[in-house]
Amino acid sequence: MKTIQIRFLGSGDTFGSGGRFQTCILVETPKSQFLVDCGASSLISMHRFHVDPNAIQMILLTHLHGDHFGGLPFFILDAQLISKRTQPLMIAGPLGTKTRVMELMEAMFPGSSKTQQKFSLEIVELELECPRLLGDITVTPYVVQHPSGAPPLALRIECEGKIIAYSGDTEWIDTLIPAAKGADLFIAEAYFFEKKVKFHLDFQTLMAHIDELQPKRLIVTHMSEDMLARLETLPCEYAEDGKIIEL
Repeated sequence: MKTIQIRFLGSGDTFGSGGRFQTCILVETPKSQFLVDCGASSLISMHRFHVDPNAIQMILLTHLHGDHFGGLPFFILDAQLISKRTQPLMIAGPLGTKTRVMELMEAMFPGSSKTQQKFSLEIVELELECPRLLGDITVTPYVVQHPSGAPPLALRIECEGKIIAYSGDTEWIDTLIPAAKGADLFIAEAYFFEKKVKFHLDFQTLMAHIDELQPKRLIVTHMSEDMLARLETLPCEYAEDGKIIEL
């Protein structure tokens, strides 16, 4: 079985705690490259870590907050004006993604949503708990608890015989169990260590449910300064900008 490589292009929270880039995860399979989320700082991070935007075939979105999808206008305009993209690009996210992406384009760069690209741009809206084949991967979305103007999602991604699960941003909700159950890698938000913040997951709550989730490998991300101060004491792996792991 061939290797899947995951690179954290951005592992930070909304506010850039610890000087980290906002959420952006690059997954490379033997057949494709795709992003999971594309926060506002993602294009900067791609340049920092020498990632070719034109090699990315698809962008999966967990929810429509700026630190998770705010990088799309920059990515799309770069593809049109700088990178001179010719290959198709697919964006897949929750119901309402197409409207929100176009509105964001117009808010940031008026007229940009009406510009004719020289590449095919397809926006797919995912149906809850229905596996969707996208290229060489299968994505199953589960609704979580994080109001963002559209259904927030946790994603279960199957590729090359491996399962990658990602919580997105959410407080604890039981849909995380089927989303992450037995995953080869579960990437989970751990915003605070023990402080309960509405619509966000803290580390102690995550660990209280770990026996229900049973991931083969756990990496926490989207951490506040509180969590960043505790990294060396954590009993699991943690994300850092530029970190690469293999499955």
